[in-house]
Amino acid sequence: MVNDDMDEEDEEVEDEQPLDTEASESFELDTPAERSGHIAVVDRNSMYVWGGYKNAQNHGFFDFYLPRNEIWTYNMESGVWTKHLAGGNLHTSMSGSCGVCVDGVLYLFGGHHARGNTNRVLCVCVCVCVCGWDSPGRGWNNHIHILDLETSTWSQPNTKGNTPSPRAAHACATVGNRGYVFGGRYKNYRLNDLYYIDLDTWEWHEIVPQQGPLGRSWHSFTPVSPDHIFLFGGFTTDRETLSDAWLYYVSKNEWKPFKHSHTESPRLWHTACSGPDGEVFVFGGCANNLLSHHKAAHSNELLVFNVQPKSLVRFCMEAVLQHRERLSSYWDCLPKHLLHSLKQRMARVNTLGS
Repeated sequence: MVNDDMDEEDEEVEDEQPLDTEASESFELDTPAERSGHIAVVDRNSMYVWGGYKNAQNHGFFDFYLPRNEIWTYNMESGVWTKHLAGGNLHTSMSGSCGVCVDGVLYLFGGHHARGNTNRVLCVCVCVCVCGWDSPGRGWNNHIHILDLETSTWSQPNTKGNTPSPRAAHACATVGNRGYVFGGRYKNYRLNDLYYIDLDTWEWHEIVPQQGPLGRSWHSFTPVSPDHIFLFGGFTTDRETLSDAWLYYVSKNEWKPFKHSHTESPRLWHTACSGPDGEVFVFGGCANNLLSHHKAAHSNELLVFNVQPKSLVRFCMEAVLQHRERLSSYWDCLPKHLLHSLKQRMARVNTLGS
């Protein structure tokens, strides 16, 4: 999961302010307004979209932050969007948050709000937000917020323990009943600390491995098994775009570098998802310094990392495809789900070979 870090070079510009009120523009739409920096999570057959920002109609402002009480759901079966109005305790609109859904609860972690307003927030989905406020120019938060997707109600739990410092542009992952947070930006520094919160007791714990990755923001942090979380890419304090990868071993509390073939493909502000066979799929992002005055090198490349050993079924499928001329006459003997999967893979092989 990835957060906003975009306004770093605008720190000294005070003559124009982003629009900071969701009452300034109204939306009566059948679909969500255009936006960036929002979060989207899936629960059962619905996708939930919240937050983000869009261009303001008034050109004297940079951005308009979407209403904090507005949640859109997309029914994947009917293809219909529906707007819901959430109640409860959430004091500000946000963009650049991390989102994850666990058992019908949205956790938000990280993000930001309009500059010059101390309501800027960072959040995780049932929502966890880590932020705080240290200056009128930028809000940094370390609070948690929660959204119950069934009742559309925000709440804020009382946490205890060793709370992370305020930050933005961090990444988070859930493993079991733990929500992990790694890195992110605080002021002009990129962090490399690691925390988890127990989602049953709401107690924070700091984890101190012996050695680990450089401090970074705009990275991805993807759970690939009950004992492994995969870290890739990001952006350093020295404004270097990274291509390194690491595995965090939960049971050993240990980082290990992960060797891969994409070292010439640095990425920041990308997305990453785990696949069914132990892969991590990294898509998009920026391949250069997004904050420089050069044109951003946005990517549409898909990077695949084989993080876990392939399953026996996957090995067998690859062997069947490799020897398809000799074995294709026996395919109809396979169970339907395996035959369907094999035909899909076969279609892809034919497409690549044509």
